Amino acid sequence: MDFTLDARTTELQEQLTAFMDEHVYPIEAAFQEQIDAAPDRWSPPPIIEPAKEAARSQGLWNLFLPGEDGAGLTNLQYAPLCEILGRSLHIAPVVTNCAAPDTGNMEVLNMFGTDEQKEQWLTPLLAGEIRSAFAMTEPRVASSDATNIETSIVRDGDEYVINGRKWYISGAMNPNAKVLILMGKTDPTADRHKQQSMILVPRDAPGVDVRRGMKVFGYDDRDHGGHAEIDFTDVRVPVSNLIGEEGSGFAIAQARLGPGRIHHCMRLIGIAERSLELMVERAASRVAFGKPLSEQGVIRDWIAESRVRIEQLRLLTFKAAWLMDTVGNKGAHTEIQAIKIAAPATVEWILDKAVQVHGAGGLSQDFPVAEWYAQVRTLRFADGPDEVHKNALARHEIRRMTAHV
Repeated sequence: MDFTLDARTTELQEQLTAFMDEHVYPIEAAFQEQIDAAPDRWSPPPIIEPAKEAARSQGLWNLFLPGEDGAGLTNLQYAPLCEILGRSLHIAPVVTNCAAPDTGNMEVLNMFGTDEQKEQWLTPLLAGEIRSAFAMTEPRVASSDATNIETSIVRDGDEYVINGRKWYISGAMNPNAKVLILMGKTDPTADRHKQQSMILVPRDAPGVDVRRGMKVFGYDDRDHGGHAEIDFTDVRVPVSNLIGEEGSGFAIAQARLGPGRIHHCMRLIGIAERSLELMVERAASRVAFGKPLSEQGVIRDWIAESRVRIEQLRLLTFKAAWLMDTVGNKGAHTEIQAIKIAAPATVEWILDKAVQVHGAGGLSQDFPVAEWYAQVRTLRFADGPDEVHKNALARHEIRRMTAHV
C-alpha cells in the first residue's frame, strides 16, 4: 500500500484549498444570512452561484465521478479532495457539484442508465442545472433492512404505477430537485433480494405529494435542501424510467453505496479537522481557574486524542479507497464496513469535545459545532445503521476464521 499523493492529486489539493480560501469560507456567514432571510424557505441562497461558476471555470467540477463524464479520479485520488470539501459541508460540495445525494444518483445513472435516461437526467445533473433525491427510507417499516420496503411498483401496460410513502428523502424539499430515484418492489414473491427495483420519478409527476420537511434534532437542514416526507399515490411513469431490470434494485443500491461511504467518511474527516481547529482556538482564548483552557490537562488530552483518532480514521479510509481501486468493492468489504462504523462515531466523539470546550457557545448558533454534531449523528443511520454494518462485518470475520475449522 502506498498512499503518497500523485502529482495530479497534489495539484488538485492545492487548487481546491486555494478555492476554499477565496470562494467558500468568505461566504459562509452570508450564506446562512440569506437562508434565514429567504422568502422561499427551501430555495438555495443565490450567493452560491458565483462560487459554482468559479469552480466550474477552474475545473473543480464533478471531481467525484470517474471516467470521461467526471474528473477521471480514482477513489484514492478523490479521498483527500473530499476531505477538503467536508470542511464547509453545506457549501463546498454543492458549488463543486459533488454533493450527496446527487453524487450517488449520478453514479447510478452513469453505470446503469439508458442513453435516454442519461440525456434527460444525467446531463443536467452533471451540468449542475438541477438537483435530485434518492427515495428509499420508509416510515412504516424498519428500513435498516432494505428488503422490508413496501412501496409498490406495478406494471400496467407501458407504464409503472407507484404507491407508497417515503420519508427523510434528503434534498427533496429543494425546488431544484427535479427527479427522484425511487426504490420499491416490483415482485414481492421473488427472492428477497430480487424483489426491489429502482425507477426514475419526476418530482412534479401527478400523485407525488411532498407532505413536509422532516427535522433532524430540531434542525430543518434547509441549507442543503431539507429531508422530505413524500406520498406516492397512483404515480404513473413510463416503463422506460426503470433503471436496469426488474429485480435489480438491491444490487444497484449496493453499487451506489460503495463509493458513497468513502465520500461520507472523508467529508467527516474534514469536519473533524475543522472542529479540532475550532477547539484549539477556543481553548487558547478562554481562561478558567486562572489559566487558559489550553493549559488544562483534560483539554490537552482531548486535543491529543482528537489528532490520534483523525489520523487513524484517515489511514483506514485511504486503505478502503485503495482496495476499492485495486481489488474492487467486494475485495474491500471489510474496510468499507469498518470505515462506515468508525467514522461517524469517531467524529461524533471529537465534536462532543469541541462542543464542551466552547461551553454555552457550543450549544448555540454562533458556532457550527452543534449543528455539525447533529449531522454527524445522523450518519450512524445513513447508508445503514451501525448495527447492520457491525453484524455484516462480524459475520464476514466468523466465516473467514472458521472456513478451515
